[in-house]
Amino acid sequence: MTLQYSAKNLPKQIFINNEYVDSKSPKKLTLHNPKNGELLADDVPSAGEQDVDAAVDAADKAFPAWKKMSANQRRGILNKFADLIEQNAEGIAQLSRISLGAPAAFGAFEIGLCAEVFRYNAGFIDKFGGESWPQEDGFLKIVRNEPLGVTAGIVPWNGPIGTIGLKAAPALATGNCFILKPSEKTPFSSLALGTLIKEAGFPPGVFQILSGDGSTGALIASHMRIRKVSFTGSIATGKKIQEMAAKSNLKRVTLELGGKSPAVVFDDCNLDNAVTWTANAITANTGQVCFAASRVYVQEGIYEAFIEKYKQAMKDKTKEIGDPDETSTNIGPLVDEAQFKRVQGFIERGQQGGGTLAVGGKRIGTSGYYLEPTVFTDVDPTSEIHCEEIFGPVSVVKSFKTEEEIMQLANNTNFGLMAGVFTQDINKALRVASDFDSGMVGVNCVSLMFTMTPFGGSKESGLGRECGVHALRAFTEPKTIMINMNY
Repeated sequence: MTLQYSAKNLPKQIFINNEYVDSKSPKKLTLHNPKNGELLADDVPSAGEQDVDAAVDAADKAFPAWKKMSANQRRGILNKFADLIEQNAEGIAQLSRISLGAPAAFGAFEIGLCAEVFRYNAGFIDKFGGESWPQEDGFLKIVRNEPLGVTAGIVPWNGPIGTIGLKAAPALATGNCFILKPSEKTPFSSLALGTLIKEAGFPPGVFQILSGDGSTGALIASHMRIRKVSFTGSIATGKKIQEMAAKSNLKRVTLELGGKSPAVVFDDCNLDNAVTWTANAITANTGQVCFAASRVYVQEGIYEAFIEKYKQAMKDKTKEIGDPDETSTNIGPLVDEAQFKRVQGFIERGQQGGGTLAVGGKRIGTSGYYLEPTVFTDVDPTSEIHCEEIFGPVSVVKSFKTEEEIMQLANNTNFGLMAGVFTQDINKALRVASDFDSGMVGVNCVSLMFTMTPFGGSKESGLGRECGVHALRAFTEPKTIMINMNY
């Protein structure tokens, strides 16, 4: 099966019960191409209450049989879906690229991630065992991992395909039915997956797709028959989802939210390695990454040497910016006009607030939402540009003297998603990694993830974890069975 969609033939129907159908809601989404601002479509469906109810009805009906399907059958379906994702990688990537602006290399990365996560979770289907305790006290105790039922995932625009794997794969592998709500900024690649869902062999109602904006997400978060919602996005929206989940049926919630990740660079580091990782971390996907290393702290003994190399690396990154449809491009535009103006606002206020604009900060060209990679120095640690998530290719660099001083500053934030430490002293590395108040820490690396280890943050950066066995636990309920052996 090959997807037949293109920029001139976009998917504009929601996918319910294994069929593409028109939304019953009159509300529509309007999307533009970020590379030139041209209109892509103004008639993309935004699912309403009737559409959400229809998807939940279909999922409810499908759940009992899907839950009881043999491990071999369910594993085969998930693996076939992964194969189809890879076989249609070019078409899927194009549908993401036209509304996200991410270049081909990023599209290949996230499609590969999606397929790999489906395979990883498929392999867990008959290996995600429960527990048991012996019956010396007269009772045999068994704990089963039970699926929750109808679950949902609300995925972000900055990784529209990769994050589907992180949410849908563990949900489906553990026997849940799943409703996908893509971002209103990047719906096309998700909507196109309906064809592959059907081809892979998912029974009707098991895996469904509802495009829409925040109002659709609110319907999902507050629905009385959806048992779990996994959300990736902003802290403000995550708090609203948690509140709606609590006020409805106390549904399970996983939240993967924002970050303002620190990278702490000590005098004894490998300087070139530190520069490479920190520059890549803030420019990947045009800085539109939750765990981007946007605060770079450098010990004073190597500060001057680091900042010169870092500034040059960021200038070199400007040469990689271009048309996302060109294979030579590594960095594309920001996702849309609203995000472009948001990042520009941070840069302008950063300059007004006394920070030194060391590199970049300017728009590139007059068409599209392209921006130079930007570095600020001499920033006030209480300033907006130092404290708030920008979600663009903008970093702040600051020097420090002692380990104690910098750990206090690094942790003085409501965020706690990612952190990095650069040093060749393993004792120092492990000590600092332990002291970071962060869900993930890189040693001589930063801003990366793995499919088998927990992904998520502390404090306001999130709740719960994705990836590995932790994702499977998040989509299951432990059930204790007690057997009286002495009746």
